[in-house]
Amino acid sequence: MTVARPLDGVRVVEFGHVAAGPFAALVLADLGADVVKIESPTGDQMRAWPPIAEADGERFSHNFAAVNRNKRSVVADLKDPDDLARVRELCLAADVLVENYRPGVLARLGLGYDALAAEHRGLVYASVSGFGQTGAYAGLGAYDVVIQAMSGLMSVTGTEDGDLAKAGVPVADFTSGLYAALGVLAWLPQVRGSGRSVHLDVPMLDCLLATSALQTSEYWGSGVEPGPLGTRHPRNAPYQVFAARDASFVLAAGNDRLWRAVCDVVDWPELAEDPRFVTQGVRVTHQLELEKLLNEAFGERDAAEWVTLLRAAGVPSGPVNRFGEILADPAVHESGLVRPYDVPVAGPSWTTVFPVRATGTEPRLDRSAPRLGEQTDEVLAEWAAR
Repeated sequence: MTVARPLDGVRVVEFGHVAAGPFAALVLADLGADVVKIESPTGDQMRAWPPIAEADGERFSHNFAAVNRNKRSVVADLKDPDDLARVRELCLAADVLVENYRPGVLARLGLGYDALAAEHRGLVYASVSGFGQTGAYAGLGAYDVVIQAMSGLMSVTGTEDGDLAKAGVPVADFTSGLYAALGVLAWLPQVRGSGRSVHLDVPMLDCLLATSALQTSEYWGSGVEPGPLGTRHPRNAPYQVFAARDASFVLAAGNDRLWRAVCDVVDWPELAEDPRFVTQGVRVTHQLELEKLLNEAFGERDAAEWVTLLRAAGVPSGPVNRFGEILADPAVHESGLVRPYDVPVAGPSWTTVFPVRATGTEPRLDRSAPRLGEQTDEVLAEWAAR
């Protein structure tokens, strides 16, 4: 039995480039929406990002493929009046519009929220930008690294005496993309029921601050600026990466019971009663001393042995993987997250699918990322018939 996906029949127009807008639309596509990506004749700039597959004079980006599966591509020159008119008709036939252009760009083309909402039967219009549609910073451009720096996230990433560090994953892009998709899902039923359109303003800076709730509340509650702690935690210990004989591993003893279990595993029960470590609060105060002592104990065995022993004792722990290692982990494959996937030009490859499992529903993976403009005629014919 085929179970309908929650967004089957929902039409989405995406004016997206690079990551934040395309990722928001990807989430909607994975949930069943018909996502049409509007691209200029030169395409989304991520199409040029390596690694690039090349064959028979054609090129295709693996990065682009990762965030544009399950979509269709329509190519249009928005400076051409005929192309612009066709795209406008697609917008009026859509249920959702997702865009991450700089504020004002689509409005100048007659594709802004006010112009479309005036004629639409009910549109959810989601705008992702660095700093929002209004305010002192609204006109500024932004990439992920700028938001990481301005949001404060970079100030708590890295070590106490090291250089500033950017999170290795573009968390500002993908966090704001998730918030945009969540907003669309929340408002779509209301808009469909009332026929009244809504504009969702999704600033990347605000989204990253909203997910920094522990750090902002720490600052407001104490007046002290949070700082970088490496892999250590400001309120739990031991809760970090440790060095075993052959490699690093991580453990998270987030309460006193788990701490006592760690002491049993390292055969050092008296450490649990040491006044410096007897409660969670004092362990945090003496983290550096505790780290040194535990590293001495952990240096006697390999990381995999410690992980096995700690897990058997109920202590959350695991290896410090590289991506190649976690992507090859049988448990990850058994979960269904990693699936075979054809990348245009490259051929057979892999992708990670929508990670939420739903009863009776397979993750959507029925379209490879599109070649530039691959479905232009198809979409114009289908959507015009609505």
